[in-house]
Amino acid sequence: MTEPFNPKPILKNLPNLPGVYRMKNASDEVIYVGKAKDLKKRVSSYFNKNLPSPRTRMMVAQIVDIETTVTHTEAEALLLENNLIKSFMPRYNVLFRDDKTYPYISLTGDEYPRLAFHRGTQRKGNTYFGPFPNSIAVRESIQLLQKVFMLRTCENTVFANRTRPCLQFQIERCTAPCVGFISEEDYRRDVSHATMFLQGKEQQVMDELGEKMMKAAETEAYELAAVYRDRMQSLRQVQAKQFVSDFAVNDADVIACVSHEGQHCVNLVMIRGGRHLGDKSFFPKNADGGELEDTMRAFLEQYYVSQKVPPLMIVGVPIETEALEEVFTEQAGRKVRINTNPVGDKRVWMKMAETNAELALQQRSAQHSNQQARLLALREALDLGDSVERIECFDISHTMGEATVASCVVFDKGAMQNSEYRRYNITGITPGDDYAAMRDALTRRYKKVAAGEGKRPDLVFIDGGKGQLGVAVEVMQEVGLADILLVGIAKGEERRPGLEQMFFPDRDSPVGLKKDHIGLHLLQQIRDEAHRFAITGHRARRAKARMHSSLEDIDGIGAKRRKALLVRFGGLDGVKNASVDELSQVEGISQMLAEKIYQELH
Repeated sequence: MTEPFNPKPILKNLPNLPGVYRMKNASDEVIYVGKAKDLKKRVSSYFNKNLPSPRTRMMVAQIVDIETTVTHTEAEALLLENNLIKSFMPRYNVLFRDDKTYPYISLTGDEYPRLAFHRGTQRKGNTYFGPFPNSIAVRESIQLLQKVFMLRTCENTVFANRTRPCLQFQIERCTAPCVGFISEEDYRRDVSHATMFLQGKEQQVMDELGEKMMKAAETEAYELAAVYRDRMQSLRQVQAKQFVSDFAVNDADVIACVSHEGQHCVNLVMIRGGRHLGDKSFFPKNADGGELEDTMRAFLEQYYVSQKVPPLMIVGVPIETEALEEVFTEQAGRKVRINTNPVGDKRVWMKMAETNAELALQQRSAQHSNQQARLLALREALDLGDSVERIECFDISHTMGEATVASCVVFDKGAMQNSEYRRYNITGITPGDDYAAMRDALTRRYKKVAAGEGKRPDLVFIDGGKGQLGVAVEVMQEVGLADILLVGIAKGEERRPGLEQMFFPDRDSPVGLKKDHIGLHLLQQIRDEAHRFAITGHRARRAKARMHSSLEDIDGIGAKRRKALLVRFGGLDGVKNASVDELSQVEGISQMLAEKIYQELH
């Protein structure tokens, strides 16, 4: 029998200094990472007789070792703690999804700056505004900026090779700097106005536009005056709809945290440039039954270390903010304040965020309950057994054998698990052989599962009839997973929903369910998701292959001429839309070859 863990020798030698501690279990697995202003005092507190939280008591019961790292400051400890949490993903830490790909609006550093949607690493020389809660908010803002300030959005390869204005100029969404319809000075002024707008300086923009409108009217340039008037009207509409009046700064985040039936949700409301951009809800892992303060602290630490920090954060849960403010101030290069006691309109915004979080939790709970009911009904109807929780489904997609792609989608824990989806590009088979494609995909996936890589499913759905199911049975026997349940799903007559039939390896006749059976609805959802995921991958692969080969297949077009054509017209679509005369103007393309290219592409 293993002796109980004795923390006294470790606690005795701990310093009264800031740092990070790591709790380990008998498997040498890090189960918790924490930071402390005083390591000795904080770590010792876990071994008091009366721990208030059952979750903490459960964690402490598993500790067999404690490792510590001393840091210079508590702020430094916070950064180290966050990095260790991302590395170890401890089961007793509250974990938020590490999403570094929040969208931004960018203005490029080109001679004529381009307005663009941006995700990922930010490049030197460009100006970025955000982050935004989702891509819809970015695209709506870009459309608004196009309408008001008429900045270009085209890629540089297209911009550099235009000989006439594009459709954006015709619908008054761009001033066509590509063909010199606006001077560099005037375009720069529009860029400056757009920048001020994104920074929340709308009134300054309005004043400048008003002044220019009056000057244009005085010189009888009434068409120009009308342009400035229309821009002012558009800006007034935006101000009336989105402007936030009670904030001393233009950029702020309102962060609420609520619980419902033991589940936690953090709602983040983003205000940028004095405008409400929208909100986003986050659902942490390992927070069940924990304190809201722990969840809020974990969110702030994990989210803002990799994001642009606003000067003001309004937080709906009372937490210690000194160390966080120190880290965020150093990170942002300016003062950052965290307000945990909002009043006035700020309190109204906080209430709105809390309501959003409560609604998100209720919807998530209702959806989970509904899915659990569907799963229970499917188990009973097909006699699958109570142990079926994780379901994987496979589908094959191709166009007459071209660009075959297999998909695998996963249903687990009462929901579709998007991050666990996989696609398999199928090669080396007879085009159109769905059996061979299914064999390839199943073998590649379940060889790894049999070797201990990845999670083992309780049930595998195969989109197809007896033939595809027979292939699946053979593959599972070959890889040593013959005990996994397999079911084939065949579409009914005329491929109409509700007429599906399920085939089992050990049953002579197929099983059908009524159209309104909720278990069938879950099966259809999983099957349709597998089909969607497969066909999306297939279309992307097919488009890539066709774009790559359409010019290569033309005699007389080598790598050099192909590159010249794509650069000149900004891509394959531009080449397809070009006339014979335009094609012949490209270096190395004769009139005869231009006619040949045009005929081949049309």
